[in-house]
Amino acid sequence: MQVSIIGLGWIGLPLARLLQEDGYEVVGSTTTADKQADLKQQGINAIHFSLVPFPQGKGFQELFSCEVLVINIPPRSRTTDGSFYLEQLKFLQSMVEQSGIQKVIFVSSTGVYPEVARDEAYREDDLVTGENTGNITQFKGEEIFRGLKNLTIVRFGGLLGDNRIPGKYVAGKEGVTGHTRVNFIYRNDAARLLHWVIKKELWNETFNGVAPIHTLRKDVYEKNTADLGLLPPTSYVPVKEEKNRLVSGDKICQSGFRFDFPDPLDFPYSLAESM
Repeated sequence: MQVSIIGLGWIGLPLARLLQEDGYEVVGSTTTADKQADLKQQGINAIHFSLVPFPQGKGFQELFSCEVLVINIPPRSRTTDGSFYLEQLKFLQSMVEQSGIQKVIFVSSTGVYPEVARDEAYREDDLVTGENTGNITQFKGEEIFRGLKNLTIVRFGGLLGDNRIPGKYVAGKEGVTGHTRVNFIYRNDAARLLHWVIKKELWNETFNGVAPIHTLRKDVYEKNTADLGLLPPTSYVPVKEEKNRLVSGDKICQSGFRFDFPDPLDFPYSLAESM
């Protein structure tokens, strides 16, 4: 089976390696010629492909001659209004419809769930609309692909581990929020989850990719800073007795998937990689 990955980035690259190790034929895209050459040296069939927002590159048609397509393009909605990202996805959706691709994974985010904290964790069958979503760009991105046959949407929580260290971002800072619980997933568990969906043929589904243990944010920060020799936060905001905005990752576990790192306190990090 051939699998194409749009976006050989922080999650796409470890996914490509897992699939190759399991005997899949893998091709993926990267937006720069330099990275393409580097990936080819690593044994990854990489194609130079960009959406600007229309498709651009050389030989990118190979990406659309596969059985399974993984769409893993970050929206960068923190720095833009999301319109460019949505135009990219519209071009991509049109190319998928004109191809022989049979199955699609669209990588999304738990940010689509409402920002409202509540007693129950958010689950995949909760109704998300344009009115209640916490991230309208990500919600609209999902909607662009809704009409595709054999579409599975994977909504990841905070993608962390290795060179993405939550404690590094708050080291030495004042007024840090530490009393809420996290919805994190370790990088390689995220790649393994996508691989699991493909291997187990889990199509026409939505899955949350969130580690089952929702550790206190303060505990994560303090363990990170202690382990890596960073300054801990100098102060935290006062603890409030409030509900948490939790997202459940139980559904993917019910399919037989198991997290290598169910507790964010155990995620492996490397400060050297983060420099």
